[in-house]
Amino acid sequence: MFNITSRAPMYDQEAVQPMRDELIAVGFNQLFTVNDVEEALLVNDDKTALVMINSVCGCAAGSARPGVSLALQHKTIPDKLYTVFAGQERDAVDRVRLLIPNYPPSSPSVAIFKNGKLIYFMPRMEIEGRSPEQIANDLKEAFDELCSNQGPSVPPEHFANVMHAKSCGSKIPLYKQN
Repeated sequence: MFNITSRAPMYDQEAVQPMRDELIAVGFNQLFTVNDVEEALLVNDDKTALVMINSVCGCAAGSARPGVSLALQHKTIPDKLYTVFAGQERDAVDRVRLLIPNYPPSSPSVAIFKNGKLIYFMPRMEIEGRSPEQIANDLKEAFDELCSNQGPSVPPEHFANVMHAKSCGSKIPLYKQN
């Protein structure tokens, strides 16, 4: 997760694991380092790559993760699914944010890249106060326009068993180095 050359996470690893697991369960791969981000996103392969900047905040728990997960049940989805966790893999998140020009840092948020370039972005302000279904509908429209991979990301029967982690960030314990 982190090493002596990266910044320590802000939150307890065990406390945020359910929030990670929720995305992993629907097909996401985690990016932990700057190198991971560059190898995943700075490629010219004509594939679309969705990156969710995950977060402990309430709107992420209540809307973003469930909305993204629901959108990935669509008939058309991005080719690759990645996630970084704000406040956890801080250097990796910073690297993703550098690839999102003209937007202030935003988490949670959803970005789609193709050939190393940003082609779609849903910032936090388009997530807050919206239902998972509204978020999913916006993402499905973007998928139909920008992507060509056949969905869903996981079979519907698997998706039906995904547990959505709901926890307010203010209740997540801070990381304490030993």
